[in-house]
Amino acid sequence: MAEPLCERAPAKINLDLLVTARRPDGYHELDSLVVFAEAGDALRLEEGPGLRLVVEGPFAADVPAGGDNLVLRAARTLERHLGRDLPASAILSKRLPAASGIGGGSSDAAAMLRGLARLHRLDVPASGLAALALELGADVPVCLAARPMRMRGIGERLEPLSGLPDLPLVLANPRRPVPTKAVFARMGAPGRGRPRPALPAGATLPDLAAWLAASVNDLEAPALAIEPAIGEVLVALRRLEGCLLARMSGSGATCFGLFSDKNAAEAAARALAAARPDWWSIATTARGCP
Repeated sequence: MAEPLCERAPAKINLDLLVTARRPDGYHELDSLVVFAEAGDALRLEEGPGLRLVVEGPFAADVPAGGDNLVLRAARTLERHLGRDLPASAILSKRLPAASGIGGGSSDAAAMLRGLARLHRLDVPASGLAALALELGADVPVCLAARPMRMRGIGERLEPLSGLPDLPLVLANPRRPVPTKAVFARMGAPGRGRPRPALPAGATLPDLAAWLAASVNDLEAPALAIEPAIGEVLVALRRLEGCLLARMSGSGATCFGLFSDKNAAEAAARALAAARPDWWSIATTARGCP
């Protein structure tokens, strides 16, 4: 029997998010810079007589069961594609809040795709897994790659980023789920593919913060209309010492603060946890790319 293996399911952070068009089928086209944090969920897999998933951790109760579980849907989608069973016993450690704009479910599903491919030594090309990932949701392909990317279209057009430094972050969520569909339903007319200037070469953290400040998350306003507590989180982050930029990630309600260095982020996270123990918050780092 093969040794158990572990797959990380890192938090996905949208540094910005432009909604550029609405398609005739109702889906929105996006243009977003995405990075992945060290903080995240974890999936442990080993061989088993069937497909079994156990969810544990602080946010386990928020994970849907049965056919609504995206991790199980990922496994079934891969089985259907291959025309064979992929038995596995999986334990998901759910450390990220659900419906929070940081791709928890999508990253978990991507971890299952990667994990089953490793566990069963599947000969599935990366393009094949990416196509299956897109069937599961717009964020799953970028979570499958789990590296800094520019994500466009409905999530299928991925372009690796370069020139990003490591990003010391504080993530904060008011523990209130925000349904993605409801946020998009409140969207006004999308933009028209606004031009995006190139990232500054060899960007420092202040350079990057200034560059990002010229961009936006188009979902922030409709998400605020649904959940005003997002505004409280953004204000609290901006008041923390060393915060260079604060913005909502994805469709919310999680927001991130970009900090001048790791020590500043950790001190800020401690201060925020003391001031708002009712929120979920954590200091982490999103790895950059040369």
